[in-house]
Amino acid sequence: MTGFTRLLLVRHGETDHNANHRLQGQLDIGLNALGLAQAAALPQALAHEPIQAIYTSDLLRTVQTAEPLTRALGLPAYADVGLRERAFGEFEGLVFEEVASRWPDLARRWRSREPGFGAPGGETLAAFAHRSVQAVADLAQRHGGQTIAVVTHGGVLDSLYRAAAGVDLQAPRSWRLPNAAINRLLFSEGQFSLVGWCDDAHLLGIAA
Repeated sequence: MTGFTRLLLVRHGETDHNANHRLQGQLDIGLNALGLAQAAALPQALAHEPIQAIYTSDLLRTVQTAEPLTRALGLPAYADVGLRERAFGEFEGLVFEEVASRWPDLARRWRSREPGFGAPGGETLAAFAHRSVQAVADLAQRHGGQTIAVVTHGGVLDSLYRAAAGVDLQAPRSWRLPNAAINRLLFSEGQFSLVGWCDDAHLLGIAA
């Protein structure tokens, strides 16, 4: 199919690791009670969208976030390992203060967003950005002229924002990536463009 692909991109709902500021990476953590409530608010927020396919990463927190939407639309959710969060290696499960205490030089390189740096056993920032952006581009190419929902992770969304807005990997982040917010991109002729970011109106009133 040809034409613009409309992408509705959603970060998974909150997990306990999110709430406790632990580096989650590819640890397979499920949603907490707030995250489940955030996921339950998505079908109404997206009810007006002509969604024709739903994709998630293969990690539980994205699958759980998509479940209310799949039930409401009667569509399956297809898992794509390319949509996984960045692998944080030995940093996974730690808060940043623990990382800084154990590996001060590595923590500095992490904070500076060095493209070629990866935590021991993890992905480099550059490799992760390429992998995640390419995974979404492949899905968008497959669904030309359609609207698709992609439930993924904060790092993937950060990479996509940078790709769409032309922001360098090392530039400090000035945009938000809240759990379960809706972000909108277009894809055409191999390029992403930004339509809207951080739509979280459906989350107002959900108790933290």
